[in-house]
Order: sequence, then C-alpha cells, then structure tokens
Amino acid sequence: MIIIRCPYCLEERYEDELFYGGEADIFRAADPATVSDEGWTGYLYLRTNPKGLHHEQWCCSAGCGQWFKVARHTVTHKVTEILPFETQFNYQSVDQQETKT
Repeated sequence: MIIIRCPYCLEERYEDELFYGGEADIFRAADPATVSDEGWTGYLYLRTNPKGLHHEQWCCSAGCGQWFKVARHTVTHKVTEILPFETQFNYQSVDQQETKT
C-alpha cells in the first residue's frame, strides 16, 4: 500500500484515497496545429515505464482535490520527493542520485 502526504492539505493518504494521473511533466505543444501525427502519438500514448525512480502526478481526491507530483520507486514504492503541481522536478539531481544507488 502506498501512503503519500499531500503537500497542500498535509494529510497522509492511502493510494485508494488518491487518483493516479500518470507520468509527471508531460507538456502539450504550444501550437497543436503544427504537431505531426507521430508527435501526437507520443504525447497521448508513449510514456516511460521504468523499473526504479518514476516521476508521477497524483490528485488528493479524498481530501483537498489538489494535484501534486511524486517521485516514487516503482519496485519498492518508496516515495522520495513530493512537490506542489506547479513545481518541476530537478531531473539532473535525480539522475545523479540513481547512479549512486
């Protein structure tokens, strides 16, 4: 069971009290009309599926309703970082952490 503390309401929530929103920091093109079919396919369907650290977005659906971001290990389910939705992960420091483990 995954337990995550919402950074907004500060309540610890079990995974069944949250809504998983998939991979974090996936951005829609600024001008969708200029995106190729391959680009749209990538945006809509192609996601990483790592064995290890993964950056995700979750919604505190049983609480405040806010979306936030979580860095979680997909094997151990250990949560290493929780951020407000508008904050981006520092992917460079995360890559350095993974090489140390």
